[in-house]
Amino acid sequence: MAVIVRIGDKPESATVRLEIDVRKSMNGDLMIFDHGDIDIVLSTKNNKITAFPKETMNDLVYGAQNRLFAHLRKKGLVVADSIQGGSFYGSFEALMEEVSSEELSTAKMALINISNFIDEERPYFESTEAIVSMADDELIHPDKEDSTELGEVPQSSEQGSIRPGYIRDPYSLSYLYTI
Repeated sequence: MAVIVRIGDKPESATVRLEIDVRKSMNGDLMIFDHGDIDIVLSTKNNKITAFPKETMNDLVYGAQNRLFAHLRKKGLVVADSIQGGSFYGSFEALMEEVSSEELSTAKMALINISNFIDEERPYFESTEAIVSMADDELIHPDKEDSTELGEVPQSSEQGSIRPGYIRDPYSLSYLYTI
């Protein structure tokens, strides 16, 4: 979805076109869903940026959150000592810097820089998705050398790791019952 951001309040101000997946919540927060590991919420009312993990919380999520807030801190958009864990499990949040100029909006600049951050990260999480998809594809459609057709494996009385006569239970070792 294309979002057009106007920098400044005047009609002749510069405009920036962003191609991001963004939605507006009921209270006016902007929710950005483009990143592969995190969802980003930009709250102009609370002057805060929050990054939530997607479905699962893992080390990749923490790394993405850390890189996002380091990127925003280097651009001067968030207060460095306000970066902290949020009230939701696995979330990070930071306060946006106060606006020193009436023409510029920190929220608009943050939206542009978040879009730039996602564009920088896009090759990373797209390659990760491709690797996972390739691994799934190898399991679903194996090569000829990694699979056998039905009936190709000869039958024998002892085959594989489960031998007849051994009893395996959780409370004792394997015992051999003679038949």
